[in-house]
Amino acid sequence: MAKVKFTAALKRFFPSLDEIEVEGDSVQEVITGVNKKFPGITNYILEEDGSLRKHVNIFLENDMISDRDNLSDQVKSNDQILIFQALSGG
Repeated sequence: MAKVKFTAALKRFFPSLDEIEVEGDSVQEVITGVNKKFPGITNYILEEDGSLRKHVNIFLENDMISDRDNLSDQVKSNDQILIFQALSGG
């Protein structure tokens, strides 16, 4: 299972958000699993078409994912994923 971590910005909306383990062979499958544990979280990280929102980055084993549209980057067992929601505004 992949270990998924989140930056503190998402905890504002999901106070119980903590590191979790999720099964999935792709980033998209992992995100689906995360949404099952924290219903509605995809509204904050994905666009309506399923692509990654502009101000969200996902790192897979310290590298930014390459497929922001379909989230098809392959995930191996024991990979670490960081979902990073940047803050914008002034």
